[in-house]
Amino acid sequence: MKITKFVHSCLLVEMSTPLNRTALFDPGIWSSIDVDNLEFLDDIIITHGHSDHFDIDLVKKIVTKFPGVHITAPDEVVELLNNESIPATSAVTEGIAFFESPHEAVRPFLDSDPPQEIGVHYLGKLSDPGDSHSFAETKQVLALPVQAPWGSTVDALKLALSLKPKYVVPVHDWHWSDAAREAMYDGMEKRFASEGITFIKAKNGEPFVLDV
Repeated sequence: MKITKFVHSCLLVEMSTPLNRTALFDPGIWSSIDVDNLEFLDDIIITHGHSDHFDIDLVKKIVTKFPGVHITAPDEVVELLNNESIPATSAVTEGIAFFESPHEAVRPFLDSDPPQEIGVHYLGKLSDPGDSHSFAETKQVLALPVQAPWGSTVDALKLALSLKPKYVVPVHDWHWSDAAREAMYDGMEKRFASEGITFIKAKNGEPFVLDV
């Protein structure tokens, strides 16, 4: 499995033969991704409708290049896309399974209730919980939100250590400066290693390969 992180919570996940399948998770307003450089894309997976995970203008651009791309999202996002004549579904499809992963409370930071959210297991190998620390399962690769207005790094660490994935890929960390991110990654790498978990110190735009 080859993964490339494009700022914050956007991941490009590529599986080679025999699957030959590529998915883009949570393309949001901070996702520094050059659509022209994408060669293949089978799936777009959107966990929820907050703009840091779902930029409709970016999705439109992607769909223009890949008109046959399959989009999976919660009902609220599906409705927004359908209103723009972009097909999408909230149904389970081959290779994509859902798990309970509710968006954390956002009040009083945002004066609104949490949006609909889907936790997604992709190809039985990677789990993306969206904006949640309230989930109880993971596959070998966990895309872990490590920092947020709604949660803490300590909560993220405790959860991942209890679930024991093989790999942890940090997401939802746009809020950190580069120096803070480097320091936090170093600390998390050491702590996870003590429990036999590999923490990936992802660099934006630089692919890495995981043995799953």
